[in-house]
Amino acid sequence: MFCRVRRVSHLSTWSSGTNHKRWKLGCLLPRCPKLSCRGTKMSAGQSQKVETWDKCTLQELKVPFARTEIGTFFQEQPRIGNQYLEDAFLQRYLKTRLPPQVLEKVSLDLERFGARVAAEIDGLGHECELNPPALQHYDAWGRRVDHIVTCPAWKRMKEIAAEEGLIAEAYERRYSNWSRVYQVAKLYLYAPSAGLFTCPLAMTDGAAKVMESLGLSGPLAKAFGHLTSREPRKFWTSGQWMTERKGGSDVASGTESVAREQPDGTYCLYGFKWFTSATDSDMTLTLARIMDAQGRVEQISAEGRGVASIANMLTITRIHNVISAVAGMRRMINLAREYASKRVVFGKLIKDHPLHMQTVARLEVETRGAFLMLMEIARLLGLEETKMASEQDLHLLRLLTPVAKLYTGKQAIAVISEGLECFGGQGYMEDTGLPVALRDAQVLTIWEGTTNILSLDVLRSLTKSQGQVLDAFCSGVQGKLELASSISELESSVQLLQDALNRLGQFTQRVGSKGAVAMELAARDFAYTLARIYTGALLLEHAAGPDACSTDTYAAQRWCKQDLCPVDSEEKAGCYDAKAASRDISLVYERSPVLKGKL
Repeated sequence: MFCRVRRVSHLSTWSSGTNHKRWKLGCLLPRCPKLSCRGTKMSAGQSQKVETWDKCTLQELKVPFARTEIGTFFQEQPRIGNQYLEDAFLQRYLKTRLPPQVLEKVSLDLERFGARVAAEIDGLGHECELNPPALQHYDAWGRRVDHIVTCPAWKRMKEIAAEEGLIAEAYERRYSNWSRVYQVAKLYLYAPSAGLFTCPLAMTDGAAKVMESLGLSGPLAKAFGHLTSREPRKFWTSGQWMTERKGGSDVASGTESVAREQPDGTYCLYGFKWFTSATDSDMTLTLARIMDAQGRVEQISAEGRGVASIANMLTITRIHNVISAVAGMRRMINLAREYASKRVVFGKLIKDHPLHMQTVARLEVETRGAFLMLMEIARLLGLEETKMASEQDLHLLRLLTPVAKLYTGKQAIAVISEGLECFGGQGYMEDTGLPVALRDAQVLTIWEGTTNILSLDVLRSLTKSQGQVLDAFCSGVQGKLELASSISELESSVQLLQDALNRLGQFTQRVGSKGAVAMELAARDFAYTLARIYTGALLLEHAAGPDACSTDTYAAQRWCKQDLCPVDSEEKAGCYDAKAASRDISLVYERSPVLKGKL
């Protein structure tokens, strides 16, 4: 109920002691007929009530909160601990996968690093968020300087990246094909506390990958040495200049910038770039067409291998995108579960409310599935870089990289958004530092290829390989199902996944004969299907491992209860037939002036 309030006409005074100033107080009191003496005749009992009420009011004005039972209350904020020691799933994965001698060294370092993240890096990351870079166009005397000003915490982040070997670890290959798994695990702990320094690290890793693939000689060798250095004074970060003025993902046909060769063998670049990443980096890779002396332009070929070489960078940066997505999900859940052990509502801790824990458990299943997909790509990349990958491994790496990037980007937004609700109003208030997690997650679906662009890229991988990529996918899933089929608790989940795999095969046969338009309409759902099926297979494989526990089994069971083959369901509903595209346009542009009444 609401009642009107009025300003009290008199002012009372309150003093907490002779050494304090006396403050005049005013208050707002409800307008209540029983307490009004103006124009109302009251009985003796009513007068006594008013007198008693006035005494209580004056007493409360003298001693604020005198009658309250709440007392002084401050909600304790959630705090992060050692993110390695608190992540049982990560530890179990590494124990299952890594050779014992590698596991021992890696575990010790990750435990040490987890402590450093909590004690030092997380604070620096918050400083970076509060002090974003600024562009200084002119100095005090009016000279054009175009200087990017970054805070001390950002500079310290660069030093730490070198000290910890966040890039070097992947290229030193101290642990052979497991070096990438180790590097990715370390970045997974680091990313949510990095204040977005993960962006220049992604570009740096990608540049190092490109240079290594081109062959390390001359200036490339020197630059590669800087990019992979562990010495802060020698360590370089790299950016990339790819995107033209019109933006978009069509890099190959959209490049307008040109490179004109100079007499000394160098090139001058001409054109406009709409976006550059890691703008304060020490070097950058750029894409341009070569212009000869007669002004003729061609696409870059062996001289730099152009787009083909940039593709190596895209593979790495997309994997870094997945790292940020999965790490963001894990951090949000860790904070939410810590907060649930402190926050009391309706007489008990949040963690003791079954509906709340059911919600967080659903987020946990999504995060565990995404984590296993991330580590699977890291494992495959490590095999490829050490020339230990089979043909099936290479096909899977080609397919799963865009699949994981597009799917985990969507997962991150959903999980982090839901996770913010676990904090109530604090989840929306800027000064808690929580909302930034959702803003940072939104970029993950856009940068390095949007969901639709990557879905079409998945289809291209199938077409270019003449179906071999899909065969490798099915073989990989089938092998994991066979491992899990001997576990009685997993039998029903294995069957659900097997049915989904069969439905996928039937779908490709049906729609494959309907032409390119039908398959393009199905591209997004097709990619989602691949993600759900392969993630389910990874969860089942993990749950069937020798070190698995009951929570691993439960997570696999929960994952497999969703629609694992949405592309089949949508196709049967008529979403990809010949009239679907026209109906989609009609639905979106109904009454819109864009089509000028054509609908």
